[in-house]
Amino acid sequence: MSMFTPSRREILRLAAMAPAFALPSMARADLGAPQGENPAHFRFTLGEAKLTILSDGYFQVPTGGVGINADPAEVRAFLEAHYLSPEQGYSHTNHLLIELDEAKVLVDVGSGNRFFDTTGRLLANMAAAGVDPSTITHVVITHAHPDHIWGIRDDFDEAIFPDAEYVLGAAEHAYWMQDDLVNKVEPADQQFVLGAVNSINCDGVEWVLATDGQEVAPGIRVIDTPGHTPGHMSVLIESDGQQLMALGDAMTHAWLSFRRPDWFNGTDTIGDLTVATRRRLLDMAATDRIAVLGYHFPFPGVGHVLREGEDFSFIPALWQF
Repeated sequence: MSMFTPSRREILRLAAMAPAFALPSMARADLGAPQGENPAHFRFTLGEAKLTILSDGYFQVPTGGVGINADPAEVRAFLEAHYLSPEQGYSHTNHLLIELDEAKVLVDVGSGNRFFDTTGRLLANMAAAGVDPSTITHVVITHAHPDHIWGIRDDFDEAIFPDAEYVLGAAEHAYWMQDDLVNKVEPADQQFVLGAVNSINCDGVEWVLATDGQEVAPGIRVIDTPGHTPGHMSVLIESDGQQLMALGDAMTHAWLSFRRPDWFNGTDTIGDLTVATRRRLLDMAATDRIAVLGYHFPFPGVGHVLREGEDFSFIPALWQF
């Protein structure tokens, strides 16, 4: 192995850069929040399908649960190198509305007013986008975590889309509805179980329990993507030979999930299976050039998967006006 010997000019350049690297994370090139509102929906097409990304808001959680099977110092260094806070994560919530032929399919329902104060904005943002909730024909729930299903019912505990067909993975339903699950999990997870059970038992909802490859409507099907939860499913849309995959939480981070696909998080129920599923999806999307939507990726969360040796990169899609 050859030894790198810096020139005098390179030594001076590195010395000049050193104070910047020594600055605390507060000095990162962060962009501040706007004084007003930013658009909370984004429209595009995929073949004949009309697609809209609708935000339910955002939330922040400590980064201590990120990459729990990796060296914490390496995780921190990765976040800092990617202009991300090493202490606090910032997650967007990107819902997909699919309009294809007669179907109008919404993927996940957000958390309503039962989770973070900064979430629960789906219905307001649907109104801003001119989407009438009564026209939704299908609701697909990728998994039963709070930010994906707790918004299923209104303040009167009735379904917010009473005329829609609701779809949930059969394995996901079986996991959350098993006898006495609330007493089988850690105390910190008990509220997740109670919230999932209450949401699944929502008045006015009759579940279609789906299996791998099952069609929701023509051109729209669900695929098994377990790990984050035991019965997690993603949604695959195909129209005129073009494809897009709504990942749900099969991949939760636009940098870590791609550049460090073997790391998993504290919120992943089965870590090893999360990694295996993620690698399968990354390979599939890169090989077949399938566009992807990440629920927690920076809004609007749509892009492509670039293969780079054993790892991958997320390439945000080019907006068209």
